[in-house]
Amino acid sequence: MKGIAGFYYVHVAGSGIYECKAKGIFRKLNTKPLVGDNVEIDILNEEEKIANISVLLPRKNQLLRPAVSNVDQALVIFAAKKPDPNFNLLDRFLIRMQMEHTPVVICFNKCDLLTHEEREELFRIYKDSGYPIHFVSAKTGDGIEQLEQCLENKTSTVAGPSGVGKSSLINLMQENIEMETGSISTKIERGKHTTRHSQLIPIKKGTYIMDTPGFSTLYINELQKEELKDYYEEFAKYSGECRFLGCNHLSEPDCGVKKAVEEELLSSTRYENYKLLFEELKNVKRY
Repeated sequence: MKGIAGFYYVHVAGSGIYECKAKGIFRKLNTKPLVGDNVEIDILNEEEKIANISVLLPRKNQLLRPAVSNVDQALVIFAAKKPDPNFNLLDRFLIRMQMEHTPVVICFNKCDLLTHEEREELFRIYKDSGYPIHFVSAKTGDGIEQLEQCLENKTSTVAGPSGVGKSSLINLMQENIEMETGSISTKIERGKHTTRHSQLIPIKKGTYIMDTPGFSTLYINELQKEELKDYYEEFAKYSGECRFLGCNHLSEPDCGVKKAVEEELLSSTRYENYKLLFEELKNVKRY
């Protein structure tokens, strides 16, 4: 459920939360337990719920950032306003999750601060990107029910910059949870505001979210610049109109993607971020 300073908190159905250390074998194998792992434990003290993690069970998947395992999807949360969304950072996250073969749901919080026109503009930027988009407000509760349906019976890692209201949303969705073993939040000392460590939080039976620390930067340097266009799904519809096979949609003449941007069929915001990221990847030193 949570790992901090070498201690791991493991939920055992019907028994409760055990505070565990990982056996030395993991250090030799150059691995360590991650939030989301299924494990076997050796109980040292049942009364005080103290144990050792002895076996890491096979992972369905593992993300590098946030460092979690066994997730079904990523829920990336940005504020719609205060602070204004950093679209370059959002696009980086979308690309990173694609690189790790993880489906993404985009969520804009604080939508009570938007006019109808501003909301439409936000939707327009990402409507063809291939990702579901949710507009919610932790303050008014607007959109929360639809978001919960999207998370149902899944384990979703929640990510986004600090200050966008991730914890407020999670607390809202967690309000009515009653774990069979009492309060997990008390045992793992889950704070109400800034999240400093990843932790697995039950929303209802079969539905979990992984709260993770906020990020302000995200690198995609492993990607080759020529591969970047494949991570912008909306480009595919127009790339068949490019004169050159393998067109990078930058300085090439007769480019279908550039034409679509000019005609406002494609989001100029997404396209400008694409150009910035392409330039960044071009300058990555590869050894």
